Amino acid sequence: MQAVNKNRLFLASRIALIVTAITFAYRAALEGTWGTEFHLTKEQIGWIFSPAFWGFTLAMIFGGPLCDILGMKKLIGLAFTGHVAGIIIYIVAKDATMLFIGTVCIGVGNGMVEAACNPLVVTLYPENKTTMLNKFHVWFPGGIVIGGIISYLLLEKMHVDWRIMVGILFIPAVIYGVLFLQLEFPKTERVQKGISTKAMFASCLNPLYIIMIACMFMTAATELGTGTWIGALLSGAGVSGILILVFINGIMAIGRSFAGTMVHRFNPNGMLIFSAFFAAIGLFLLSKSSGYAAIGSAAVFAVGICFFWPTMLGFVSEYLPKTGALGLSLMGGAGMFSVSLVLPIMGKWFDKAKAAAVAAGTDVAKAEGVAGTDTLLKVAIMPAILLVIFTIIYFVRKNKASK
Repeated sequence: MQAVNKNRLFLASRIALIVTAITFAYRAALEGTWGTEFHLTKEQIGWIFSPAFWGFTLAMIFGGPLCDILGMKKLIGLAFTGHVAGIIIYIVAKDATMLFIGTVCIGVGNGMVEAACNPLVVTLYPENKTTMLNKFHVWFPGGIVIGGIISYLLLEKMHVDWRIMVGILFIPAVIYGVLFLQLEFPKTERVQKGISTKAMFASCLNPLYIIMIACMFMTAATELGTGTWIGALLSGAGVSGILILVFINGIMAIGRSFAGTMVHRFNPNGMLIFSAFFAAIGLFLLSKSSGYAAIGSAAVFAVGICFFWPTMLGFVSEYLPKTGALGLSLMGGAGMFSVSLVLPIMGKWFDKAKAAAVAAGTDVAKAEGVAGTDTLLKVAIMPAILLVIFTIIYFVRKNKASK
């Protein structure tokens, strides 16, 4: 494959990921707007948001095996269709049911982007997988920054109708669709190396892979569950939730841009230990912070979750390469499925803690702050568990390597 095609495929992949990321930022920004307009509780909003993640999950689980059969280009076509359909349904939505259906379509589109583009990046850069996956995933937090700034300016400052903001998504969606349509795709790395489909499925039953799937549930829930609810969780901190989201994702984008240095110094396993430690500390600090201190705590949290998603994929791709496109898709699907489960749970935690605080005589504004603190502390348990698991994996692998 010529370098120019490789570069254009990587560019188009990043634009597709930007569309995916902007939808995440928009949901965080629209949580309050949709709740008011459609008279929804936090738990109900959580259920409306959740198909973005289980739709993503289904797309990735089915997209993994289909990636080798249909080819990555056809999966991108399905991603484009899901994105466009979801945007249209959001714009014409009249009730919560239509929002739910629109979110399903967006989720499928997002899942197909990951199902096609992760194996594409691995195929394009077989000697530099973890670094390039991190550089590709720069544009997830990067896209959240873009979407967060757009939503802050249009919703909070200019008070523009939220449907106009959603319509802006058509621009990057059409750009990546046109770019991919013009390009030829390579066969996946697994097919190029002659690894059989049977070997790929068998590798996904490796005990280490199953452990990593379980860990993906917690890494994704820590990162994306917190990000989706950030506005509500920091409602008592005296700062703009959407601006904190932009700040966190700005740090993540910068960190992923320099992932090569981290990979060289720590290796994927070491990076995951580093990430779990700072994510746990960051969540604990966020639960206790307000004002400028919340910004500092958010920075610690951002450093923690920065490398989680791409390095989990890089770990599997480098240490369990026979899992192929299926292995990457199942990992991403597990992550998104976990978020679909945790969103309504986090919403319920928040509602319950808020109700208890109000019943105890706390005014509503302060009760929301109490609820945010309580929820953040519960979420912090997950990276604390991950820290232990990743450390054990590190020493087990080191012990095996020394024999």
